[in-house]
Amino acid sequence: MKIHYFQRYHQGEDVATANTMLLLSRLYQYSPDKFYLFLQSICAPNAVWDFNPGLSFNLQQNAPKSRLDAVIVQQSFKVAVETKLSDWFHADQIQNHLEVFGEEQYKVLMTLAPIHMATGKMKAVAEAIAAHQEENGYELPIIHVNITFEELATAYRNVLDDRDYEMLDILEDYLDYCYHDGLIVGANSWKFMRMQLAGATFDFNLKQGVYYDGVHRGFRPHDYLGLYKNKSVRAVGEIAAIIVADASDPNDVKYTVEKGKLTGERKELITRAIDDAKRYGYDLRKDPQRYFFVDKFYETDFQKKSKYPPRGSRVFDLTEVLGTQIIPNAQQLADLLRQKTWE
Repeated sequence: MKIHYFQRYHQGEDVATANTMLLLSRLYQYSPDKFYLFLQSICAPNAVWDFNPGLSFNLQQNAPKSRLDAVIVQQSFKVAVETKLSDWFHADQIQNHLEVFGEEQYKVLMTLAPIHMATGKMKAVAEAIAAHQEENGYELPIIHVNITFEELATAYRNVLDDRDYEMLDILEDYLDYCYHDGLIVGANSWKFMRMQLAGATFDFNLKQGVYYDGVHRGFRPHDYLGLYKNKSVRAVGEIAAIIVADASDPNDVKYTVEKGKLTGERKELITRAIDDAKRYGYDLRKDPQRYFFVDKFYETDFQKKSKYPPRGSRVFDLTEVLGTQIIPNAQQLADLLRQKTWE
């Protein structure tokens, strides 16, 4: 049974905020350095100052009446978070929230929602912040970070590496919670490729055009599927259908269609996958499985350059990998990925 870190029994802004704060607190407990890197990354596009809240070690620092050999200091900061389940932010409410700031050196207002704040509201919030700053005479301006749940999760993932196993599990469960509660919309699935480990089953997956995974695993909506083997994504295909199959009773298999259509051919392919998996000691009838069907897997060689192998799946934003907003068809994508590498 999969362990959930984030509650799913209640919905609402309070739960979304509590779950997000738990996610961030776990990162801080795990590595303060990575937590500070995360904060820096989400503030960087908006900051006009160098946000560096971590410890600094200064040698030979002057005091009023002496000269110290060294000083260890941490700059003060406060991040005020306002969470909404839609673009329902109000400038007057934000104005009241700004009163939480005091003598901190760095002040960050984070507005968190499934979608970005509308331009008119962004302008109103900026005006409220400017008025508050002028009234209080802050040395450094308040930074407003308007961020989506998806962007927050991406920034979080970017400070982790493949050896941060516990944190990757926590992030996966947070993403699963976000999709469960509709905090991340699937409108951008067209640009994402999910990489799956496919060592022993690679040949079957490649030939049959199908990949399976336990239904308990959450996943970000994605249109492309990559198969990883021997330090590289070796095949890529565009997803045509996603079907969950509960085959605990061989005489009464229950199917749930999440994308595409359930055809007789796909039912037969699920049966073949169940039989093939037995060769590797996998019992796909024990628990429901999610089957990803592609029209065809195209062989490629998208190599991983960093030392350690990935522990599990990973999602790539193809617009970042390719440097373009136009994603080609699967065959052309396979050719382009041969020219790219990843860490």
